[in-house]
Amino acid sequence: MVSRSFVFTAAGALAGLCTLAPPLLLVVGPPLLAGLGLFAATLRPLARRQEDFLVADEALAAELGEVCPGLRDVTAAGAEERIAADVGRRVDAEYRAARALARWSVVRVAALAVGGQLPLVLLLAAAPWLLRHGVTPGALVGALAYVTQSLLPALQNLVHGLGTSGARLTVVLRRLRPPSKSGPPPTSPGDPPAAPDAPALTLTAVTFAYGPASTPVLDGLDLCVPNGGHLAVVGPSGIGKSTLTALAAGLLDPAHGEIRVCGHPVPGPRAAALRVLIPQEAYVTTGTLAENLGLLRPDPVPEHELLAAAEAVGLTPLLERLGGPDAPVRPAVLSAGERQLIALTRAYLSPAPLALLDEATCHLDPAAEARAEQAFAARPGGTLVVVAHRIDSARRARRILVMDGPRTAYGTHEELLRTCALYQDLVAPSRSPVT
Repeated sequence: MVSRSFVFTAAGALAGLCTLAPPLLLVVGPPLLAGLGLFAATLRPLARRQEDFLVADEALAAELGEVCPGLRDVTAAGAEERIAADVGRRVDAEYRAARALARWSVVRVAALAVGGQLPLVLLLAAAPWLLRHGVTPGALVGALAYVTQSLLPALQNLVHGLGTSGARLTVVLRRLRPPSKSGPPPTSPGDPPAAPDAPALTLTAVTFAYGPASTPVLDGLDLCVPNGGHLAVVGPSGIGKSTLTALAAGLLDPAHGEIRVCGHPVPGPRAAALRVLIPQEAYVTTGTLAENLGLLRPDPVPEHELLAAAEAVGLTPLLERLGGPDAPVRPAVLSAGERQLIALTRAYLSPAPLALLDEATCHLDPAAEARAEQAFAARPGGTLVVVAHRIDSARRARRILVMDGPRTAYGTHEELLRTCALYQDLVAPSRSPVT
């Protein structure tokens, strides 16, 4: 419709100019044709740049759509630098696409100037020559009217119509074509291996306080959790148990000392890939159950492995009630305990050998909590550090860390019953919940 309108309007205007005085065509015709040629040359590159910009914009929107709802998990996984780099690449790609689109849009404006504005300048500049060659002043005024009232508006409609709507239409038609067959997507490198013979978690003279004038929560703490170990952390509420797991996960930086996960320094990308933190408030996404459970895996989890993990952790009843691995999950209708079971199974399926449970079972009943912790303790090649919600978690652990401000005690259940007064109080029936 835009092209047809331009053809009829331009043909009528040129015929009118020829009727007024044929020399007028010598002034108006060449710049008009040059502007049309320049505009035609921009159509294909402009459509391509429009598509590149749209693809970059969609990619950035998709990236932000995944990242923004999961910022807590990004922090828990210590993946801030990686996510910032990924999002930064998307932003840079859209910025480059926008600049390329803007450059070709400038060429489109230049085509409009050459084809629509230049004839006016040439008519005025050539007026003495035209008058000497038989063009009357009335014909010259009529030519200016044809250019300003017919040719220029028609060319503007053509440039803006085809250059904007036409380019978008071309992009839509390209995207509606069936995708071409291609090979499998490139595989990403696996998680970094643990250093041979290195303990799963070590803290060396670690000191941390919430502010320069605050009493240290940890003061010169030394701790070593061997591969395959099972450590329970107990102590009064607010004493710093979650702070310890946050330091081990790289979410907090110690004032002094060194922390390593499987031999790799914390914080750092290698250490972050070798540990998984399950906080008290479990995070569940909208999607299928299988998608939720496989969030920490680079590839989809085979169904038999997913079902085995669900059985080990205790998720099977919920999985069956929802309708299987492919059933949709609505986080808002799940209870806090059900969300914790999903998060625990997701962490169980993670390739990270070190699991940090920060009261991650507090909404489960004692039997479900015991089953989940035993599953993590028996995970092949796995190491478990659990902030205990109930004292039974400490009884199941091989080693126990009792936190009492900067003072700590470390040992087995029997050893601590003999040597640690605070642990004796925690084990007493009246103090059974360790919150």
